[in-house]
Order: sequence, then structure tokens, then C-alpha cells
Amino acid sequence: MDLLNPLDAIFLAIESREHPMHVGGLQLFEPPADAGPEFIRDAFAAMASATDVRPRFRRKPSRVLGGFSSLTWSHAENVDLGYHLRRSALPAPGGMDDLIDLTERLHGQLLDRHRPLWEARVIEGLDDGRFAVYVKMHHALIDGVSAMRLLQRTLTDDPFDSRMRVPWGAAPVVKDAAESESAWSQLRKALPRMIRSTAYIGAPLRGAIDGRLTMPMTAPRTMFNVSIGGARRIAVRSWPLERINAIRLATGATVNDVVLAMSSAALRAYLIEHDGLPAEPLIAMVPVNIRSAAEADASEGNMVAACLANLATHLDDPLERLSAISTSMREAKQVFTQLPKLEAMALSALLMTPLGVSLLPGFEALPRMPFNLVISNVPGPRKPVYMQGARLDSNYPLSIPFESQGMNITLTTNGDNLDFGFVGCRRTVPDLDRMPAHMEAGLAELERALA
Repeated sequence: MDLLNPLDAIFLAIESREHPMHVGGLQLFEPPADAGPEFIRDAFAAMASATDVRPRFRRKPSRVLGGFSSLTWSHAENVDLGYHLRRSALPAPGGMDDLIDLTERLHGQLLDRHRPLWEARVIEGLDDGRFAVYVKMHHALIDGVSAMRLLQRTLTDDPFDSRMRVPWGAAPVVKDAAESESAWSQLRKALPRMIRSTAYIGAPLRGAIDGRLTMPMTAPRTMFNVSIGGARRIAVRSWPLERINAIRLATGATVNDVVLAMSSAALRAYLIEHDGLPAEPLIAMVPVNIRSAAEADASEGNMVAACLANLATHLDDPLERLSAISTSMREAKQVFTQLPKLEAMALSALLMTPLGVSLLPGFEALPRMPFNLVISNVPGPRKPVYMQGARLDSNYPLSIPFESQGMNITLTTNGDNLDFGFVGCRRTVPDLDRMPAHMEAGLAELERALA
């Protein structure tokens, strides 16, 4: 039995049909030049043969008193790969719109809590000859940084390496003796650790009283900040990292600052289009990895700090917006560098708590959320990588629109590009496909201001 940390427990506790809590990724691959017509079929067969499943991919919520618990994990002895790994084909002619339509449907479906909390799908039939792999995992299992590291271990920079590696593949798992204990016995042994972990939540509150925390704690209400449903809209696009780096070097900002400035400009334009730009600046929650290099392969689900960034959407000037964003992020990071790691995670859980509490009957009138949306930048491969000779062409991360936060923006490095995935509530966020064009306009606006 494994104890969940506070963030992981929240991701399990607040999940419902209207609020799926899994993260995903859509990877597009270019088959090798000499690939035959059976290449994708053979690649799928090689994936399906990886039946030795690592412990992380055996995890499912434990059952206490006949129901599901969000306190501890149990481990499946057998994993049915025929269920977790599927193969699909797009209808002809198989354009990107068809791929996105299928991905939207897959991304809006809940994971089965009676099984380990992940699924994968190989998708063929694209008219340009590429194929796609869509993978989703419950956010309680993994954070974005760990997910990307898992992906990178399945790929190689050798285009002639024919070995198939899959995220779930591992040596056979040896069953721990604790797995045979009763749920009551396991929970009784875990309680002291649970109490010690949750006790850290008080420390960030003491910090707030001491005046150490200067982060904004409320965000203006926008059209994104309403009750959402479970169906999803998705948009994707890539930008050359060279363009972002040119702005970074000219201004002294970080790559993430420039990404946030692009996002700010896009959100500002989108809200103006819909007559919904508030006078106050939007606030983004920006997850920052706090996992050390030594902990890269640790089994913990999430090890991130939740920094709050002022997006300065109330400012007209793009360089002023970028400067305000850089200052806000620098101050937010300073807060978490003053805290021990578990305290930082507890503070992040505290910031996320209103997302869950707002779903409870009678709590609709709580104070405003501390942020409007999540914008996450996840490090990815910095050079070309391959799967059985097929080059990874695009790698679009797809994350979670939370309750009262109908849009999410997540991006990752992919060679010389930044690949963006936009995920929104299908019912409350219209015209999501306009966001990539607004992002491009925001980047061009910064380039013109520096010319």
C-alpha cells in the first residue's frame, strides 16, 4: 500500500463525470522512409507484447469499507493490456481535424477506477502518412515532468534502434507482503504518516500570517470561471523555439515568461472578442517542478509548487505585460524557495483546495478562486527522437480544465519547437480553435515591439 501525498489525494477526491482528472499527450510520428504497409501494425503488436508492467502503472485507488479511497493506492496483480492499449483508424481522408475530434472524445472520458488509471491508443489513417499515439494517466499518478521523463525513456536519438520501449514496461513486479493485509490494518499503519504529512499544511498558513507570502489570492471572474462539463475541446500548434529565445535574449526574461506573455496576449484578445475582458489582470497558476535530479525516478505522483502569476492582461503594451509577468513569477518562485519541499507541496494543495470545496453542496458562494487557469511548461526532448525508427514530429500535452476554470494551456519542448496543447470545456469555452491564432498574434506583437 502506498500513501497519497496531499496533491494526489485532491486530484482523486474532486474527480467526477463533469471533472475528469487525467492528463494526456498526443504524439505524432513520421514513419521511417523504408517503412512498409505493416509498420504501424507491427509497432502496435510490439507494444502489446510488453506485458511486464511497472508498479506505477499497476496503481488504482484502494477500497475501504467497500468503496474507493482517496488516501492510499492498491496495486493490481494483473493488468489487462487488451483493455489499456487499443488501436484505432481515422475515417478517410484522415486529416488533423479528424484526429483532434477523436482525441477530444478520448480525453473527455473518465478512467475506470476499478483498473490501473491509464490508457493508451495507437491511431492510424492520417492522410499525410503519419500515425499518432495518445496516452492518458490520472493526475494523481503522475505530474507533467515525470510524464515527460517517462516518454523520453521510451524514445531514442538513434533512428536505427528497432527496440520498442513503452511507458508501462518494466521487470515483473514482486508482490509485497503488505498487499495481503486487510484494508483496516493498512490504514491503521498509514495514519501516523498521514497526520504528519497533512500537519505541514499549517506551516504555509503560518507563513502567510508572518507576511512571507505575497502571492495574489483572488482572481477576477471571467467567462472561463464558471461551472464546467466533462466534454472537451482541443486545439494544438507548434512554434519555433528560436523566436521565443530571441525575445528572451532581448529582454532578459525567461522562456516561460515569454510563453506567459504570449498566453496573456491570446487570453486578452479572446476575451475582447467575447466582450469579457475584466479590468483586473487574470491570474495563472504555473506549476514549477521541485523534484531534484536524484528524485527523477521516484514513485511519488506529483512534486510541483503552484506559483501564481499576474498575467497583466489589463495592460495594452506588450513589453509592459512581459515585464510585469517576469516580476510576478520571480516573486512567486522566491516564496517556494523559502519553504521545505513538503511545505511547498502542502501550500500548493492549499491553493488547489477551493477547486474541490466548490463542488460540495452549499459551498457555491465561496470567495473567488486564487487563479483563472493553469498554464504549464513541461521540459521535453531537445533533439530529434525516434520510436522504432519513426521520428517524433509533434508532442502535444493535454491537461485538465478544472471546475470554474474552463481552459488549460500546456506546452512542452520538442527539439527546436515548443508544442502547445489547449484544452477547454466544450460547453462553456466557444471558439477554442481561435486561441492558437491569438498566441501567434501575441508573439508577433512582441517581435514588432523589439524591432
